[in-house]
Amino acid sequence: MIRLNSVTRIYSKGGVRALDNVSLEISFGQFAAITGPSGCGKSTLLNLLGGLDTPDSGEIWIGDIPLHNAKDAELTHYRRHDLGIVFQFFNLLPAMTLAENVELPLLLRGERRRRLRVAAALELVDLAARKNHYPHQLSGGEMQRAAIARAVAGQPKILLADEPTGNLDSGSAERVTETLLKIASQKFATLVIVTHSEELARLAALHISMLDGKTTTQNPG
Repeated sequence: MIRLNSVTRIYSKGGVRALDNVSLEISFGQFAAITGPSGCGKSTLLNLLGGLDTPDSGEIWIGDIPLHNAKDAELTHYRRHDLGIVFQFFNLLPAMTLAENVELPLLLRGERRRRLRVAAALELVDLAARKNHYPHQLSGGEMQRAAIARAVAGQPKILLADEPTGNLDSGSAERVTETLLKIASQKFATLVIVTHSEELARLAALHISMLDGKTTTQNPG
């Protein structure tokens, strides 16, 4: 279970409370959507869950891992083995093929069965036929689905996505949404998405609404 206990994050410039005494729980395998206006703390919450930032007070537990005071080696292992992240911008390396981009994180962590995992990830996002193409040969939606494949190839326990459809046209956004919902329905990982789409939030098992650093949660279904 992902658990936050009274988490506060204050940015020193201006004393802005990006998160203000937030407590919430997300069950493993659950699909959670985080919504709210710009500047409400959504990305801060995602960064904390990814071990990319630390709270000023409170506790963040990922299973039995205390992210709020984890040591560097523990955080590195968590990010490398338990976590997948999909950003709004695709961050694909232009000199590498689609398959090579997906394989890179597996190579860096010394994974032996890389080709099998890459093939499975590309099949999941319906890009197996494009594996030898380079990023400039892909559409925006295909590049985002490639980024999803890269994030899930390592079989993470948690998949975080920050506005994954924010830079896409409506048709591409729909394909990416379908891919994320497939991952959620098959429970490949706990899926936590920051989104402005209320429609996507209604499809989540847990909807976390944010305003001024505070959260409210509801179960749409």
